[in-house]
Amino acid sequence: MAANNTKQILINNSSTDEFSNDFSMAAETNESHLLIIEDDQGRKEFILDRPVYSIGRDAHCDIRLISQFVSRRHATLIRLPRDGKKHSYYYRIVDGDAKGKPSSNGLMINNGRKIPAHDLKNEDEIVFGPQVRAIYYLLRDSMCTGGQTDSSEYDITLINPGMTEELED
Repeated sequence: MAANNTKQILINNSSTDEFSNDFSMAAETNESHLLIIEDDQGRKEFILDRPVYSIGRDAHCDIRLISQFVSRRHATLIRLPRDGKKHSYYYRIVDGDAKGKPSSNGLMINNGRKIPAHDLKNEDEIVFGPQVRAIYYLLRDSMCTGGQTDSSEYDITLINPGMTEELED
């Protein structure tokens, strides 16, 4: 019973009201969140840009996993703001559904033991069951800010057409 109360606190502390302008905020930070799933049907990629995702075998889940070893509502992904960084987010994965009911097999992160929740970091591996896993990626764009470009970014070598004839001989 204490585990369910803890899970409810983990989920309830992440109000979706704070995330009204989902996509534009992600674009401002030059960050992309990607989840690559491998299950019985192969590999699928999901770009994460919403505040909450349900993950499981149920047809109504946002991210559907195809395997008999996965619970109907296996996990919940919650987007949370990073401390001290405006418009920067991370995702927390919580075992079970949004109401606090845990999955049958639990979650294992990075080949560790089962855990009720985990704040995802770049290249974390999530194991849902036998041959059902996901890898989370936090991709940061290396674009220059402020509209300034470095001239070395565009290294263009001009070739005189007359030079190509000499090279062919």
